[in-house]
Amino acid sequence: MKRLLAALGTLASLLGLAYTANGYRPLAKRGYGSLSAFAYGLLASELPKPSLGAHAVALAAATPHLPPRLRRFTWLTSVLSWVGLLGLHHLGHSADETLTAALDEGLGPDRRKEAGDMWKRPAPGGATAKKPGVLRMMRIYRDYTHDGNISYGEFGSRNRLDIWRRPDLDRNGKAPVLLQVHGGAWMVGDKRGQAHPLMSHLAELGWICVSVNYRLSPRGTWPDHIVDVKRAIAWVKEHIAEYGGDPDWIAITGGSAGGHLSSLAAVTPNDPRFQPGFEDADTRVQAAVPFYGVYDFTRPEASNPLLLPMVGKRVFKLSRTELEEPLRLASPISHISEDAPPFFVLHGENDTLVPVEQARSFVKRLREVSRQPVVYAELPWAQHAFDIFGSVRAAHTAVAVEQFLAEVYAASHAESRTASAV
Repeated sequence: MKRLLAALGTLASLLGLAYTANGYRPLAKRGYGSLSAFAYGLLASELPKPSLGAHAVALAAATPHLPPRLRRFTWLTSVLSWVGLLGLHHLGHSADETLTAALDEGLGPDRRKEAGDMWKRPAPGGATAKKPGVLRMMRIYRDYTHDGNISYGEFGSRNRLDIWRRPDLDRNGKAPVLLQVHGGAWMVGDKRGQAHPLMSHLAELGWICVSVNYRLSPRGTWPDHIVDVKRAIAWVKEHIAEYGGDPDWIAITGGSAGGHLSSLAAVTPNDPRFQPGFEDADTRVQAAVPFYGVYDFTRPEASNPLLLPMVGKRVFKLSRTELEEPLRLASPISHISEDAPPFFVLHGENDTLVPVEQARSFVKRLREVSRQPVVYAELPWAQHAFDIFGSVRAAHTAVAVEQFLAEVYAASHAESRTASAV
């Protein structure tokens, strides 16, 4: 029994060290190993202190059963791991520097740093937002979603949306709107549970946020997913004024598959191929903020090798010989034009599910073609889904997105005033 405990203690300390190392540099970037590298890397990089605490508790419980020599080894190894975790915590704080540099590069150093009074802030003492944290993410839906499960289409629960707003927000106002599209490999996911740090931050500042469901594969078949997102945009334009939102100012965001869908929606406004039955509906958006999205299905070398076989079989449901053109049309990079809206693209350098090359090539093409600002933040040591928890990095990211949207919002209103005066 003692030998078993000793072996388990040694193994746990070594695995802890590997866990931390994977947070800095993924131990696998391709194939099935990339899935484990993602899961453990996300926890290490976004929740380093809880990870440290859990490891310390487990080690303390095992220590009395270890012989002295092994006890010293396991503690030394574990302390090295903990120092690394504290380093990851510090690096999460430093994300602010990367985000600030990206905004300065994309918008200019004289950009707007504060939203000021562009939208209605809460009265003193009326704020409901708390400091970021995992516990807050567990209760935040209740704080802001006062209009939930609203139908926007004919496909039951997959065509439902939630509206996030401060309860004191004027229903006759014209608050800017953020539309959130969840991720989940086009096959899983829900409008609840993602982008809570960003939506709560903006809702607290006076925005209205709309989080949508859409049809999922394998029951749904491409392009059902983007058709639903487009239909949701059309619904928002028609109905959001009833909730105090401005139908003429909508930004769209989403992560992973949601990053793909939000960016595709942004670069294909009013495209009848993605709007069957509502071809005349206006689906333009004023800004796009995709997180760690897939932007080009046509380059296998820039994708996780698991991606294309999966989407071909379960999402598109086509053979390899039939996939070439549908994959091109589903790639946001194929639709970039000079009329693309302002973009803020965010991606983690350590992303093992969607390689960072996807974002780099998409941003390069946007900057070559688009007439609008393009901001790109490549976050060091960040994994896929880095914004999903109420982590320090997620909080910095929410503020950076707010600053980007404030600049775009102010610029668009200045253009409108100029046009009206002419």
